[in-house]
Amino acid sequence: MNIDLVDDEPTPVPHRKLQPGKLVIASHNEGKVREIRALLEPYGIEPVSAASLGIPEPEETGTTFVANAELKARFSADLSGMVALADDSGLCVDALGGDPGVYTANWAETPNGRDWQLAMRKVEDALAAKGPEAGRDAHFVCVLSLCWPDGHVESFEGRVDGTLTWPPRGAVGFGYDPVFVANGMEQTFAEIDPAEKHAISHRADAFGKLVAAVLG
Repeated sequence: MNIDLVDDEPTPVPHRKLQPGKLVIASHNEGKVREIRALLEPYGIEPVSAASLGIPEPEETGTTFVANAELKARFSADLSGMVALADDSGLCVDALGGDPGVYTANWAETPNGRDWQLAMRKVEDALAAKGPEAGRDAHFVCVLSLCWPDGHVESFEGRVDGTLTWPPRGAVGFGYDPVFVANGMEQTFAEIDPAEKHAISHRADAFGKLVAAVLG
């Protein structure tokens, strides 16, 4: 009996090149929009925010950064008819089992909107509850997902490791930046020049992979 051997290895799918022109940034977070715009503009991309187009924020039902980023990118691409770029990112604290993780923004939710001072305090209180022996190692994760109107999606993940400090320091970042110090640095992400952050952040790491795949 002859047995045909089947190669179970998936066939690599070629990356789709992103052409110059308008692209929707699927976010209502102005801090993220600013950072992504600064990263994209040198490549001839004209970023427009989902908020400026009246596109609402979808409910983030995913349990991973990739799932949520792809969900948001598909949503904006479907409603705009343009290529959409979504970011899902968060702070993962080792001593808290990776929390707040994909629920990073939820820790900032209040009846009046997001309060990042409150979110940072929640993280600090949770660490304090673990006792003085709890480590302060943490990392930021960022997944950037590109979705074309025909449903084609590509995702890229980046990470930056560091430690948490208290009290918060700096005023030029957003989110948890005032309590995060990247490895090898002394200042928080909210104390350094934005251009310096763009060069080393989790978002920059993910963006570098995106550039190599679809803009290179």
